Amino acid sequence: MEGPYGSEWPEEEKVKRREMVAPEAHYVFVYEVANSNADEMTMMLTAAETSTCCLEDSGPLVGFVQYRFVLEEEIPVLYVYELQLEPRVQGKGLGKFLMQLVELMAQKNCMGAVILTVQKANVLAMNFYISKLRYIISAMSPSKVNPMMEKSYEILCKTFNDEAKTILEDREDELVQLDKDGSSY
Repeated sequence: MEGPYGSEWPEEEKVKRREMVAPEAHYVFVYEVANSNADEMTMMLTAAETSTCCLEDSGPLVGFVQYRFVLEEEIPVLYVYELQLEPRVQGKGLGKFLMQLVELMAQKNCMGAVILTVQKANVLAMNFYISKLRYIISAMSPSKVNPMMEKSYEILCKTFNDEAKTILEDREDELVQLDKDGSSY
């Protein structure tokens, strides 16, 4: 994990360990299971809370997503804390599937958005979320709040309603339009 976090990892590791066992943490675990009808391997999704979940005949854990239902700027959101996949299953659509699942859970639970944090140094992840999944850099992200203060991460979001869009997305376009109209802001 030190790669994406750089020199901040020793402190971040302590935070991540606490987050992982918090009672409000939810998980979707992905196990590899041998398909008895074919030579190929298939993936099986198993949802579990923070409690230990045992599956009979389950293969190795190949990925997981950790999330919480929280309030950000007084908007109910689903916050993705971690999405991790074994390298051998990356690039096969599993990460996209897990994020689509998370987005569906957020919408079904009347959340205004899905929010997540990505290390800027993790270029593959930034590209995955922004280009493939159409997340945007949130108005809450340090680069938007205070561009002069350099942080190692961005906060990304995908909104599902107008209130969340107004508060969580960058309103730079609105400000530019106001400026063109001669209005003050």
